Amino acid sequence: MAILTSPAVDRRGTEPAAPETGRRRSLVVEWLSHPQASFYLVLVPAVLLLALGVMMVLSASSVYAFVRYDDAYYFVKRQFIFLLIGGAAAFVLALRSPKQLKIVAWGLVVASLLLEILTFTPLGYSNNGNTNWVRFGVSWFGVQPSELAKLAIVMWSADLFARKHKALSDPRHLLIPFLPVSGILIGLVVLQSDLGTGIIMGALVLAALWYVGASWKVIGSLVGGVAAVVGALVITTPYRMTRILGFFNQDLDPLGVNHQPIKAIFALASGGWWGLGLGASRQKWGGLVESHTDYMLAVIGEELGLVGTLLVLGLFLVLGYAGFRIAMRSDIRFCRYAAAGITSWFMIQALVNIAVVLRMMPVFGVPLPLLSYGGSALMANLMALGVLLACARQEPRSRAFLRRRRRKSGQALVTTAAGRA
Repeated sequence: MAILTSPAVDRRGTEPAAPETGRRRSLVVEWLSHPQASFYLVLVPAVLLLALGVMMVLSASSVYAFVRYDDAYYFVKRQFIFLLIGGAAAFVLALRSPKQLKIVAWGLVVASLLLEILTFTPLGYSNNGNTNWVRFGVSWFGVQPSELAKLAIVMWSADLFARKHKALSDPRHLLIPFLPVSGILIGLVVLQSDLGTGIIMGALVLAALWYVGASWKVIGSLVGGVAAVVGALVITTPYRMTRILGFFNQDLDPLGVNHQPIKAIFALASGGWWGLGLGASRQKWGGLVESHTDYMLAVIGEELGLVGTLLVLGLFLVLGYAGFRIAMRSDIRFCRYAAAGITSWFMIQALVNIAVVLRMMPVFGVPLPLLSYGGSALMANLMALGVLLACARQEPRSRAFLRRRRRKSGQALVTTAAGRA
């Protein structure tokens, strides 16, 4: 049975009002009932996470940046540039209609496929052992196509399933062409030696199928196939197998495979309740080399303590609630599937990153959305937020509210012009 086949029905105004009890409704309930509540439930936590991310990138990367580039602001300046570019893209996407977003979705699939192919040409280059970057002549600007491919899978599948919703009970229509195209995108990422990102993309494929009502037999078969492939890739690749062994044996190679996980736990433990203070991290002085990327949460825990860590988790929970709220309330299938897919992407990747930092999972090499340093990841995240905001504007009550506001604004302009005449 499909999870997102019909929108939630707003029955207010069709049922008799409850008898007056003498108590006013809480401010939270009043605010959540506002037509634009979903929009701001996405916007506010996203802005707070982005602001915290820029601040923590500066704090976590300053030592490493000064040692390597003789510029303590090297990484934060780049992050701020990518934030501006991604923010502009998010603003444009947030104002688009579902019809326009569908066109963008197909463009993203084609662009992702072409860029991933380019990683195997002289334009591609390696970073930390993964050949998943493309550089277009400028030494400081590189693109990671796999980050764009995540958004492409989410948006393209939303449009595809929205178009084929009447035929999704047939496995052929359900899986073709979605599974082959997604499989090609994921396969190219895995060939770039980026198995962690490939697993995240595979999880997005399974989530999309679940939302549109794929049977447990289909999902179970895909999970079994993916598990077999991942197992084979791990067993046949020495460095991946070493990570697995290091996860189960924490005393194995403390200066090698377990060095970063151990330092991350030290950072979290030394932070206590309130942290050592902003900029006062000790592990960033050579202990946590990836402190500004995959282990950003460890530095947050060290400098801002358990309180700061819980604040980050709380903001992600609010963002997750907002995304699924939009998916359940929308009466446009594309928006329902896109909102659910984007929210799943953020929540799954954040959960994996947090679990790795807490040593609850082996090292995956995936960043914390909206917080970790990374231009391609940040811009893809911001574009996804723009789509989510556009879907929030397409909720039935939000559309009606915006139409009334535009009508009032038009009437006010006409009145003002008449008065001046």
